[in-house]
Amino acid sequence: MAFDPPAARDLSGAEPFDGLDASVVDFWRFAMSDLRTNNVRGYLAEFLVARAVGSTSPRVEWAPWDVTAPDGTRIEVKSSGFLQSWAQRRLSTPRFQVSAAYGWDAGTGAWSEEQGFNADAYVFCLHTAKTHDEYDPLALSQWQFYVAARQSIEDLAGAAMGLPRLARVAGDPVLYAGLRDAIAVAAERTRLINWS
Repeated sequence: MAFDPPAARDLSGAEPFDGLDASVVDFWRFAMSDLRTNNVRGYLAEFLVARAVGSTSPRVEWAPWDVTAPDGTRIEVKSSGFLQSWAQRRLSTPRFQVSAAYGWDAGTGAWSEEQGFNADAYVFCLHTAKTHDEYDPLALSQWQFYVAARQSIEDLAGAAMGLPRLARVAGDPVLYAGLRDAIAVAAERTRLINWS
């Protein structure tokens, strides 16, 4: 007997709970209203990358990468920032890390047998605000994006990267307007290396 789930419903947020005076949007407000928290900021970064490449597919929790572009490019997204949703004595030091991982295959319902780097392009999203007065996660001007091809990330073998090392690996950050093109360039580098 198979337990294949149907596709998730496309929710508007207005759907009511059965037996509770609340709707889905009330749950969203409860769980994800603070876009500064690490997990929600990560979802927001994935959303921004998805929109940059024209993907309208919902995120898949167990996928081996975070975003699939309409052209099939597989994109892994990481996020960080200087400010957190809790009290800080000093600004956080942004750090990023990507390690080889097992991939989940929804078609077979099994994990891959070997760990690997599964994306064609890696996007490291940095929220740059350094005061809470200016912090606005919805202002695209406050985000920078470092984009790298898979080989650059594989060569690090899972090492952590602060901003100086990230810049050496991925080059200068791009603003949101240049993100789509930067991802296309990184994915093309990955394809060229894989074909050679």
